[in-house]
Amino acid sequence: MQTRFTFRCGGEELIGTLHRPSTGETAVAVVTGPLTSVKEQASGAWAKALAQRGIGCLAFDHRYFGESGGKPRQLENPYAKIEDIRAAVDALRGKPEFTAKPIVAVGICAGAGYMARAVAEEPRFSAFATIAGYYAQASEPASAAARSSLERAQAAERRWQEAGIAEMIPAVAADNGDVAMPLNEAFAYYGTPRGGVPNYVNGFAVQSCVYTMAFDALGAAHLIKVPTVLLHSEKALAPALARRFQANLDDARIVWLPSLGQIDFYDDESLIARGADAVVEFLAARLK
Repeated sequence: MQTRFTFRCGGEELIGTLHRPSTGETAVAVVTGPLTSVKEQASGAWAKALAQRGIGCLAFDHRYFGESGGKPRQLENPYAKIEDIRAAVDALRGKPEFTAKPIVAVGICAGAGYMARAVAEEPRFSAFATIAGYYAQASEPASAAARSSLERAQAAERRWQEAGIAEMIPAVAADNGDVAMPLNEAFAYYGTPRGGVPNYVNGFAVQSCVYTMAFDALGAAHLIKVPTVLLHSEKALAPALARRFQANLDDARIVWLPSLGQIDFYDDESLIARGADAVVEFLAARLK
């Protein structure tokens, strides 16, 4: 069963889809997805699979994306996304049917890193599941290219603050040129009908890098005290970071799944089914 679910954060309305099992709901999850994504993509696919296994799930468009409010559009701000996540918890806890249910955090790709900080800050989460997580580590831009990207982002942020003008580049492109995600695999998903759903905009606000380059997810691990299950693949993005993240967790299990790459975790139904089974098995043992 799917219903529209709205809530507010930072003065903006956020639009989500609440996926619920027909019977036997044991917990409710807040799901956040990859860079620039919307609720009809990876977060929605995982929400649907987990709901079929007894976990109610809220997948939603963060501020600046999809149906939700906020400007500039396509702003990838990890700190704002963490605020959105905590507002989603508030909204769910405000519903009588969820008052007594455990709340689970689910993050996919970059969303796993954002969710890690949210879990570290939000005491109402009872467990955490990461899906092909990317755990960014903040550092000073070492290369000339990285310094140039940061300077460009800072200039774009100033233009937005002073004149309300936002600079946008594509999230993906076939030639992997001036884009946010210069990967063939990313274009094969976001740049084609495979992942290019009507609610998705192939865009990235340049000023986003002011926030993303300063964000540290890896360091959140030692602050997380709830049971955590990590789903990853040796062919997904940064398996070494997943191992480092797990090593700093108190109560964690990592499940290695076969995949062709990172994007399989977004829409491969058989992989998602195996992963959802693993998450539900882990939660059943921890949320008694």
